[in-house]
Amino acid sequence: MAGFAPVGGEWQLACTAPGLAFHPDALSDVSDWIAAPVPGTAAQALREAGRWTVVDPAPLHDKDIWYRTRFGGSGRRSLRFQGLATLAEVWLNGRSILVSDNMFLAHEVKVDLAGDNALAIVFRSLDAELERRKGRARWRTALVGNNALRHVRTTLLGHMTGWQPPVHAVGPWRPVEILEEGRPLRLRAALLRATLDGTDGLLDVALDLDVPEGRPVARLKVGDASAPLRWNEAGRLEGRLRLPGVEKWWPHTHGKPCLHRARAVVGDVELDLGSVGFRSVEIERGADGRGFAFRINGQQIFARGACWSTADLVTLAADRATLLPWLRQARDAHMNMIRVGGTMIYESDAFFDLCDELGILVWHDFMFASMDYPVGDPSFRASVEQEAEQFLSRVRRHPSLALLCGGSEIAQQAAMLGLPPGLWSSPLYDEILPRVAQSLCPDVPCIAQSPQGGELPFQPDAGVSHYYGVGAYRRPLEDARRSGVRFAAECLAFANTPAGPSRPTDIVPKDRGADWDFGAVHDHYLGLLYGVDAARLQAEDPVHYRRLSRALSSDLMEAAIGEWRRPASPCDGALVWMLKDLTSGSGWGVIDSDGVPKLAWHGLRRAFRPVQVAVTDEGLNGLGVYVINEANTPLRARLTLVCLQAGDILVMRRECEVALPARGARTMSSAELIGSFFDITYAYRFGAPSLDVATVTLTDAVTGARLAEAAYYPLGRAALTHDPGLSASLEREGEGWAVTIQAEKFAACIQIEAPHHRAEDEGFHLLPGEQRRVTLLPTGAAAGRPAGEILSVAPLRERTVSVRFG
Repeated sequence: MAGFAPVGGEWQLACTAPGLAFHPDALSDVSDWIAAPVPGTAAQALREAGRWTVVDPAPLHDKDIWYRTRFGGSGRRSLRFQGLATLAEVWLNGRSILVSDNMFLAHEVKVDLAGDNALAIVFRSLDAELERRKGRARWRTALVGNNALRHVRTTLLGHMTGWQPPVHAVGPWRPVEILEEGRPLRLRAALLRATLDGTDGLLDVALDLDVPEGRPVARLKVGDASAPLRWNEAGRLEGRLRLPGVEKWWPHTHGKPCLHRARAVVGDVELDLGSVGFRSVEIERGADGRGFAFRINGQQIFARGACWSTADLVTLAADRATLLPWLRQARDAHMNMIRVGGTMIYESDAFFDLCDELGILVWHDFMFASMDYPVGDPSFRASVEQEAEQFLSRVRRHPSLALLCGGSEIAQQAAMLGLPPGLWSSPLYDEILPRVAQSLCPDVPCIAQSPQGGELPFQPDAGVSHYYGVGAYRRPLEDARRSGVRFAAECLAFANTPAGPSRPTDIVPKDRGADWDFGAVHDHYLGLLYGVDAARLQAEDPVHYRRLSRALSSDLMEAAIGEWRRPASPCDGALVWMLKDLTSGSGWGVIDSDGVPKLAWHGLRRAFRPVQVAVTDEGLNGLGVYVINEANTPLRARLTLVCLQAGDILVMRRECEVALPARGARTMSSAELIGSFFDITYAYRFGAPSLDVATVTLTDAVTGARLAEAAYYPLGRAALTHDPGLSASLEREGEGWAVTIQAEKFAACIQIEAPHHRAEDEGFHLLPGEQRRVTLLPTGAAAGRPAGEILSVAPLRERTVSVRFG
C-alpha cells in the first residue's frame, strides 16, 4: 500500500548456535557479520559471501540467524514486516516489538522512533523447535523429512528432498518497511471485488484509510466512469461502480485478458487501486456429477498449463523482473493455467499482476500438503485463519484467480496408507479454509483439497486427480484414455532432459522414500516407445541417448494431451508437473533452471495450441482426426492428409475444407477423409505395411499459413531408418539470426544444437522438400554468430543424422 518505504540502507547477518543469545545486546562479542539483502534469505546472503552453495547446501535450520540494521527517524511510526521465515523475534532499540511463528503472516507494529534506531531480527533454529514438537499425528508421510513440520507454518520447499535440494528458507523473505512521513493520507487496505451482472461489470470497493482530519469527499473511477464513495460508521470508504457492457477478461487462449485501472479520488488526492478484470468462474460437474471443468464467462474451456514452484529456490524472489521470463514462457507455450501447489509459498502481488496481464488463470492452494495438521490446537487454528484472510484480502481483486484449494495430497496420503475414510478428512480443509474463502472470495470456487473425487480421493475418473499412470506408474500410453481422466491437477512427470551435456551435479528427481527415481521411468519409456535398450544405449552412445531422451518427453506429452483434448474425451484440464526445474539436471520442469525451454516445452506448445489438429490411433476404425478452434472467431481452414513410405514415396494424399464456428471442434475419421478402405493404422495387417508415417496439416484457407500439424507412426518411430537428407543455411534476421532447414525426405523431431543460442521452435517434423525458418535466440550477452548442428533423431539408426550450420 502507498506510504511505505524499505527500512534501513544496509543490513547485516550473523549465525550463532541455537539459544546462544536471547537479546541483541548479547551479540557484542559476535564479529562475523556479513552484508545481507532484505528482502532476501540467509542462504542468499551466505552464497553472496562465498559461504554457501546450492550444489552442497549447508543446513540453516540448526542455528540462530540474526539480522540487524540502523535507520533514522523520530516520533510515532509504523513498521511492517511482510514475511519472516519462520520463528522470528524483532527488537527495536533493544525493546522486543514482535514475535512471529508463521512465515506466511504479515505484521504491522506501531513504534516510537528515537532518531538513530537499531532494528534486530533473530530467526530461531527450526530444528531446535521441532525437537520440542513431537506430538503424535494420526498418520505420517514419507514425503516430508520431519513430520513435526506439521506444527509450524513454513514452506515445505527444502524439506521434500527427493526432488529438490535441502535449501532452507530462513530470513526476511518479504519486505521490511516503514511508514513514510508527510503523507496527507495513507491507504492501509483496499478490498476490491469485480463481478459481472449480465453484460455489466460491478466493482465494489472498501478502503481503509488513515486520514489526517475530517472525511473528505471521495469518488471511485474506472476510465471515464465514476461513482461516489461514502464513509461508513467504522470509518471506511465504500461504494459500487457499474460499468455497462464492460469488456470482459478472458484467458489468453480464448480472448483478450482485458484489464481496467481503478482509482479513488479522496479530496484532492488520487489513489491507484490497481487493475481489475471482469469475469465469471464456475465449475461444471457434468451430467454424472463426476466431472470437473472450468467455465469462464459461461464458456467451458480446456484448462492446460503446469504446476509452479518458485522463481528462485534460494532467494524466494517474487518481483516482476524475476517472475516475468518464466510466466511469459508459460503463456508462449499456450498455457492458460498455473497451479501453485500446497508445498510452495503464497505467491506475490507481482505474480498475480503478471497472470492478469498475460491471461493466465491461477489455481492456488493454501500452503498445506501431505501431512496431518494439528487443527485442534487453538493457536495453530487462529494463525491459519489469519494467514488465509491476509492472503485472500491481498489477491481477491485479481481476475486471474480461478480456484482456491485447501491443500495438496492430504487425503490421498492417508488413503494410500490404507487408513479408513474417517482419517481422510479434517476441519482444516473441509470447514475452516472454505469458510474464509466464501467470506472474502465468494465468486471464486473453492475445493477442499487436490486430488479429490470418487470412492478413493485420487481416482482419475472422478473430480480432480494427480494422474501419473503415464509417468511414474509406467503405464502404456493407452492408459491416458483407459483411466477416464476428468481433470489432472498434476500429471505427466518425467525426467525431462535439457539441452547440452550433463553435469556431475545434475539431479534426477524421485519421490522421497521411494527406492526408484524418474530416470528409471524415463528408461522404461525409451524401451516401450522406441524399442531401444536404454542402459546399453547410454553406455555405448551417450550423445545419441541424450538426444533421444529429449525427444521422449515431448512425444509422450504431446500424445497424452492430444488424447485428452479430443472432443469426446471426458477430460477438461491437464496441468503438467512442472513448469521449471529448481536445479540443473533432468528434472520435472519443462524449462531448465537456466530458463531454457526443453524439447518437452516445445511439445506442449504444439499440444496446447488454441487452433489445433491432433490424431489418435482408433485401431480398426483407422485414425481419429480432431480439429479444435478455441478462438472467438470462426475458422476456415484446409486439412491435408499425407501418407509416406521410406520417407519420400507418396502413398496417399487427401485434402478437404474445414469450417468451424468460434469455440468449435470437429471429429473426423481417416476413412471420411480418404473415402475408401486404407489400412492407415496397420490394424488389419493384410500384407506388408503401406506406410511408415501419416501427417495431417491444418492451414488457413485464405492465407495458406500453417496453423497446426500432427504425425502418426503406425509402426512406431523406431521404424524410421531412412536418411532425411537435411540441409541448413544461416541467415541474418534483423539484428539476430535464423536458420533455414530443409529435408529431402520426411524428417522427424528436428533438434537444433547451437552453443549460446536456443531455437525458437524445435521438435517439429519436415515433409519431403519442405523448408522451415527458425529464429535463433541468444542465451547470453556474448552469443556472437551462431554455429551448431541440425538433427533428426530416430531411435534405431546407428548414428544421429545431422547437418552443421554457421
